[in-house]
Amino acid sequence: MVKYKNDDKQQMYGIDSYDFNKTTKMLFDKLNMRIMNLSSEVRREFKKLYIAYKLDTNFADIVVQKNRLRISVNMKFNEVIDEYNICKDVTNLGRWGNGDVELFLEDICDVDKVMDIIRQSFNKQL
Repeated sequence: MVKYKNDDKQQMYGIDSYDFNKTTKMLFDKLNMRIMNLSSEVRREFKKLYIAYKLDTNFADIVVQKNRLRISVNMKFNEVIDEYNICKDVTNLGRWGNGDVELFLEDICDVDKVMDIIRQSFNKQL
């Protein structure tokens, strides 16, 4: 009798798994702190292609790009209140991350605007 042996090793990812430069690391550190401070219930998971923030399910995902962060929020585009006009409708487009709303963080001065959108997705999950 041959015993079943699972050779699949779960890949573990961490902050060093992503291609940060000085700018994107600074943006990520600031945004990460703000997202994690939303609630002690927020969990962060490092995935192969993105960083997920979740309660029951993902409410925001971050993809590190060359000079910016691409953020996906898990909401329908028509549900978002986007007073700064920074969101893009990515419904039915293949993207890494969850949700139909995409936005970018390129400058530290835009963290509050980005957090306004992320907070909407967070509150929707509550």
